[in-house]
Amino acid sequence: MPGPALPDPSDFLAVDADLSAEERDIRDAVRDYAAAELSPRIAEWYESNTLPRDIAKGLGALGLLGMHLEGYGCAGTNATSYGLACRELEAVDSGLRSFVSVQGSLAMFAIHRWGSEEHKQQWLPRMATGEALGCFGLTEADAGSDPGSMRTRARRDGSGEDADWVLDGSKMWITNGTLADVAVVWAQTDPDAGSKGIRGFVVPTDTPGFAANEVKHKLSLRASLTAELVLEGVRLPADAAFPEVRGLKGPLSCLNEARYGILWGAVGAARTCYESALAYACDREQFGQPIAGFQLTQRKLADMVVAVNQAALTAARIGRLKDAEQLHPAQVSLGKMANVRAALDVARTARTVLGGNGITLEYPVFRHMTNLETVLTYEGTEEMHALSIGQAVTGIPAFR
Repeated sequence: MPGPALPDPSDFLAVDADLSAEERDIRDAVRDYAAAELSPRIAEWYESNTLPRDIAKGLGALGLLGMHLEGYGCAGTNATSYGLACRELEAVDSGLRSFVSVQGSLAMFAIHRWGSEEHKQQWLPRMATGEALGCFGLTEADAGSDPGSMRTRARRDGSGEDADWVLDGSKMWITNGTLADVAVVWAQTDPDAGSKGIRGFVVPTDTPGFAANEVKHKLSLRASLTAELVLEGVRLPADAAFPEVRGLKGPLSCLNEARYGILWGAVGAARTCYESALAYACDREQFGQPIAGFQLTQRKLADMVVAVNQAALTAARIGRLKDAEQLHPAQVSLGKMANVRAALDVARTARTVLGGNGITLEYPVFRHMTNLETVLTYEGTEEMHALSIGQAVTGIPAFR
C-alpha cells in the first residue's frame, strides 16, 4: 500500500480538511475574490494610505458584511465561515479585514444586538450591501485599555424620556471613521437624567456637530482609513440611544466579536508571509544552490510552518466553540494573543529570508509585519489579554 501523501506546504496539518462543504465554498469564494480584486491593488493602497469606498459594494455582493448576523439582509453564516473570510482577507492585508470587522462585528453587530427594531430596519440592510458604512466610537485618546474612564458625555436636554440627547467629546483611532454614514458612539450619560452609566448611540454622521478627521502619517495599517471623531453639541432624538444595554457590557460584547475575527485574520497574514518566504527561498540562489537548501533557512521555514499551523488549529478550535455557543471571552483573548504573536514572529522571520527584498512593496512581508504591529495592540493590548487569561485561570482580577 502506498504511504500517506506528502503534507500540503500551505496546510501542513490539513486543518481545512475538517471544514464542511459550505465552509470550503465560502473560503474559496473569498480567496478567489481577494486574489482577483484586492491583491493586485493592495500595494498601491498601502503606499498611498488610502482605501477606496467602492470596495464595500463588492464585499457586500459577496455577502461578507455582517455575514454572521441573522436577518436584515445578512448572510447568517456560522462563526467558522466568518473566521475563514477574515483569514482570507487578512492574507491580503490587515486593513481589509479591519474594514470588514468594523463594519460587521462592531457597527452592525452593535445595532443588531443592542439596537431597537427601528435602528435595525434603518441601517442593517443597507450596511449589509455596502451602500451604508459604519464605524464604532469607543476608544479615546486617554481611555484605551480603560474605556470606563471615557470623557465623552451624553446629557438630556429637557426632562422625561422623550427629551433629546446632546453628545460632546471625542473618539480616537476609529477605523472607517471618514467613510462612515453612521457611527455607534459610546458615552457616559448625565446622572441628572436618572440613567447614569455608559450607553450606546446611533449617530448619523451628517448630524450637525459631528466631524471625522483623518489620522495622517501612519506607518502601519496604511490601507485602512483611521479617524478622530469629534462631537460638539451633537443633538440626537431620544430614540437614538440603544434601549436596554447599560455599562461596558454593550461595547465589550462587540469587541469580543471583532477579536474573534482578528484571531482568524492573523493566521492569513502569517500564512502569506510564510508562503512568500518559501517561494523566495526555493528560487533565490546563493553559492550555487537555492537558499532553501541550506540548513539555517530550512530551520526558519520549519519554525514558520509550526507557527502557522498551530495558529490555524487554535482558530479552528475557537471557531467550533463559538459555533457551539460554548466560547468564553477569555478563550478569545487566548486566541488573539497567541495568534497575533505567532503571526508577528512569522513575519519577522520571513523578512530575514527575503533579505533586502523583504523591505520592499514588491513582496507582502514587510507590509504584513508593520500591520501586525498595530494588530498586536488594537482590540485589546497583549497585556490586557494576558490579564484576562490570568483572571480566568486564577479567579483573581489584576487589572488595577
